[in-house]
Amino acid sequence: MEGFVGRESELAELTQWWEGPSPRAALVWGRRRVGKTSLLRHFAERASAGRVVFHTGAGRPRDGELAELSRHLTASLPAGVRDLSGNPLRTWDEALYHLGELARDEPVMLVLDEFPELVTTSPELPGVLRAFLDRSGEWTRLRLLLCGSAVRTMQAIQEYRAPLYGRFDLSLHLHPFRPFEVSQLLPELTPADLAVVYGIVGGMPLYLSWWDQQRSVPENLRRLAVRPDARMLVEGDFVLAAEAGGAHPHPVLHAIAAGRTRHHEIADAVGVDPTRTLRDLITLRLVERVEPVTEAGRNTRRKLYRIADNFLSFHLRVLSRYRTEIERGLGDTILRAITASLDDHLGLPWEEAFRDHLRHRAGELDPQVVAVGPWWTADGQDEIDAVVLRGRSREPFLVGEAKWAKSGNAARIQARLARKAARLVPAGAELRYAVAARHEVTHADPEVLAVTAAEIFPPVAG
Repeated sequence: MEGFVGRESELAELTQWWEGPSPRAALVWGRRRVGKTSLLRHFAERASAGRVVFHTGAGRPRDGELAELSRHLTASLPAGVRDLSGNPLRTWDEALYHLGELARDEPVMLVLDEFPELVTTSPELPGVLRAFLDRSGEWTRLRLLLCGSAVRTMQAIQEYRAPLYGRFDLSLHLHPFRPFEVSQLLPELTPADLAVVYGIVGGMPLYLSWWDQQRSVPENLRRLAVRPDARMLVEGDFVLAAEAGGAHPHPVLHAIAAGRTRHHEIADAVGVDPTRTLRDLITLRLVERVEPVTEAGRNTRRKLYRIADNFLSFHLRVLSRYRTEIERGLGDTILRAITASLDDHLGLPWEEAFRDHLRHRAGELDPQVVAVGPWWTADGQDEIDAVVLRGRSREPFLVGEAKWAKSGNAARIQARLARKAARLVPAGAELRYAVAARHEVTHADPEVLAVTAAEIFPPVAG
């Protein structure tokens, strides 16, 4: 992957904020590796003609952070009103007012990256920023942009009673790339290959950049996954250590990955009440609570938990199973087993990619679409991969199935869907059907929505 691609809607939001007459601070947040810093540097190059100062918190003592910021200021804005090389900044008040003076006539952007790290050693900083923002609106064009990866901390900054509550004109939560965006990062792969790669590494830009488009799936896995120092192994450990929070996060994640998806099953596996840990993992978007789409918003017992991040799911469900043997150097023989198990693993990511595709096309399906999700009966006998609801009454009007197969026979699948849907809608209700397969959907009635990898992962135009 070369250069910067995608994120057009996020860039538009940042541009709208930047071009406002007197914008208050902006907040950009999201998990590590999601591309926040790349987005901000690309935006700064377009928007500020070089009048931008980046400072990344590293947990240094306050004096160390301010000394580093002074060096950045000297390098970025050398024509300052104060010689910072011999007289560095000593307080955050000094830093903000120095920048405010530099931005009296032309806007300057100050990006405080990894803001939670700064607050760790300068707990007064949110209060200092609040006071500055409340007093600076009329005399300076300084634009403050706070960025961070500690999701819970970045959420807390915006809560009522927090010092900076109500001081942000923009709060941008950056998410991994969705399936329809992935081809922008790997434009040389076919849609069917993109479905495989997305099912393994998900939508994180960094992980997608690791994939060599000139090599096969086994060759990439040999390089990335089955050596003791392989990137995917090391990064999986990093995600578990740096992202997962709360009490007992690792046992809970391993329990879900092993198929214990109900609350009581997870509790039995870890030996404690997992409620708080599950809530934290859902906040981090590492785990997703899934319920029948018709039950959403209700106090239902029909809920399951799944690993929401494809990269982490592959790490926990596939690589962890062979971790000891990989460490002992059996990577080449283990690679055959992993490759053989891919079809079993990729079914669930493919189903979610299919649902995401229906959400992406919701306006085309019906202007009143209100929800897309899976559905299953209380007895677990019947399950439908995707049900689309419309209107205030949340009426089901489309049901769909995604087959992780090269080809899908729409006539057979539609008949099976109709039988299952008889338990979902009243007799005689009209339903539309959707069928997904990787390469082709055959024997499809003209009214059936046929979906392949080419629709879910559309190639880059041109």
